Amino acid sequence: MSCMVKICGINSEDAAMAAMSAGADALGYVFFPPSPRHISLNGATTLTERVPDSILKVGLFVEAGDEALENAIKAGRLDVIQMHGKESPERVAQVKEKFGLRVMKAVSVSTSDDIDAAAANFDGVADFLLFDAKPPKDSNLPGGNAVSFDWNLLTGRSFKSNWMLAGGLDPDNVTDAVRISGAPWVDVSSGVEKTKGVKDARKIADFIRAAKGY
Repeated sequence: MSCMVKICGINSEDAAMAAMSAGADALGYVFFPPSPRHISLNGATTLTERVPDSILKVGLFVEAGDEALENAIKAGRLDVIQMHGKESPERVAQVKEKFGLRVMKAVSVSTSDDIDAAAANFDGVADFLLFDAKPPKDSNLPGGNAVSFDWNLLTGRSFKSNWMLAGGLDPDNVTDAVRISGAPWVDVSSGVEKTKGVKDARKIADFIRAAKGY
């Protein structure tokens, strides 16, 4: 068992170096000011100078306009645009065409109907589908809420788009999550933090080791 790993919410050099040295396949930059993992344009530029082309740089946005996307793409030399709001299939296609980058669409999941709806609307439109748990009612954050959903909902599913599993993953449960869901990619943020918004190098290493079956 092995899969690809994205470490999201990278906002410091220490976090970036820990993720890269542990074998992360992608780093996520959160361009969403309400999040404790938010990174500035200057911060993304500084970090990206240390990131090799072999590692995907993913920018997370919530219903961002074209100007904000363009500025972040330039600052972080982004490879993938992650749309984590209520963007429509038409908006996903528009962004993909305008910027010529791969687009990931996050989908909030609690039941199989949510996965069916995502497949009907975004499969083959977005390059990646990111299946995340629905946030708690008291949260204003689209992700990083340490909440999971039933991984069995994805067992045996196949999609035209590549896909990732997120939501409540950590070093202790990611092996089971990959085995049950069959996920080719996993995405983690709060599950590898020591405090909210601050990554823990040991947890990152443990998570990647467990996800990849080292």
